[in-house]
Formats: sequence, structure tokens, C-alpha cells
Amino acid sequence: MWKKNRWMRPERVMALGFLALIVLGGVLLSLPCAAQNGRSIGLGNGLFTATSAVCVTGLVAVDTGTTFSLFGQLTLLLLIQIGGLGFMAFATLTMMLLGRKIGLRDRMLLRESMNTSGLSGLVRLTRWYLTAALVIEGGGAVLLAIRFVPLLGWGKGVYFSIFHAVSAFCNAGFDLMGPISGEFTSLESFVGDPFVNGVVIMLILLGGLGFFVWEDLFKNRLHWKKLRLHTRVALTLAAVLVAVSYTHLR
Repeated sequence: MWKKNRWMRPERVMALGFLALIVLGGVLLSLPCAAQNGRSIGLGNGLFTATSAVCVTGLVAVDTGTTFSLFGQLTLLLLIQIGGLGFMAFATLTMMLLGRKIGLRDRMLLRESMNTSGLSGLVRLTRWYLTAALVIEGGGAVLLAIRFVPLLGWGKGVYFSIFHAVSAFCNAGFDLMGPISGEFTSLESFVGDPFVNGVVIMLILLGGLGFFVWEDLFKNRLHWKKLRLHTRVALTLAAVLVAVSYTHLR
């Protein structure tokens, strides 16, 4: 029993969970129904894309918008969302929705996933984190819809808005713009649109800062001296990187 418990340590369970998610996602993305032309992209490309989505790296072997069907795109979107917000955070949400009690072992896994030191209040914090993330993504989708709906129509415009809001907030880098502006072009067709670029930038920044920075800012109401060192460093570096990049681009 001791050896079994030692083998199933929280960090090992987390790693196996991510591996299982990647394999499942890779298999689903390699199914013929996941491709627009009805032909499989191959298990290798499927696993590569699933790994990139779960680990939110943005690397692609095939163009998302022109290769994947609606089923494939929704699968990809789910992988991005789970990978971006945290595997255990979604597992905890699922258990809460099913009415399952969050036990000590689940809390230990959640602590490892969120990189915290304590066990108390984790479920409440996770609920707050997921709610805040979904509200921000929803707000970003509404703003993007102002541009995408007139361009693409209601159905496709709303769908594109949601997909790109989630992708930007999770820092995933995936896009569906291939059919509009050509393969592997991302948001190049909006290069002169400060509104779309501004919304995407804010989503990327908010998602990149992370949960603990949000919590600290919410708790201390922007009082700089009261903020944790991690928060101050994250905010400072984000501001410097944005300023330097903007100056360089000009």
C-alpha cells in the first residue's frame, strides 16, 4: 500500500492526466470526421496538434481553419481551454457539477496544479478562478463579435469570436482565419484594426498574468506596496515587454 501511494504522488497523477488528455485529443483530431475533407490528418499530426493545444504553445502542423471540421475545431477548443486554465481545475469543476465531494487527495492534486502551499479554501478559489476566466473570455468574445459578426454573419461571427477569445486568453495562438485571409496567416488581415488587436492584446495579457496575480490585485486593490513580489515582478515585466515591443514596432 505504501509503495502504491508513493507511486501515485500528486505530481505523477498530474503528468499522467495531461498525457491521457493529449493522447485522447490526438486520437480525436486524427479521426476522418475531424477533417473538412473527410480524410484523417494522421495520428502524428493529431498528437502534435493536441500537444500544442493542451500545452498552449501555438505550434501547428496543419492550418486550423482550413483543415479541421467543426468537430475538430471544437475538440481543439476544448483542449486549449483545459490546458490553458488547468487540468485539475476542470476536473474539480466536473466533480462539483456532478455533486461529488472534493476529498483530501483531490485537494492535494488541485494544490499541485495551482502551485499553492495550503489546502484550505482551494475549492472556493478554483470556483472563483474559473468564473473570472470565463467572464473575461465571454467579455472578449462580445467585443470581438463587434467586428466579426458584420464580417462573417451572426453564426460564424459569434463562433469565431468565442474561439479567438479563448485562444487569446489561454495564450494558445490558434486561429480560424485560414478561409478568410489564407493559410497560416493568423490575424494578418486585421493588421490595421486597432480594436481587434487591442482586444486580443488585453486577453493575452490578462491570461498571461495568471490566477495569483489576479487574486493579489483583487485582494489589495492595486496598492503597490501591499502586492506580493511575484505580482510586482509580473506586472513590471509585462509593462516593460509591451513598451519595448511597441517602441521596436514603431
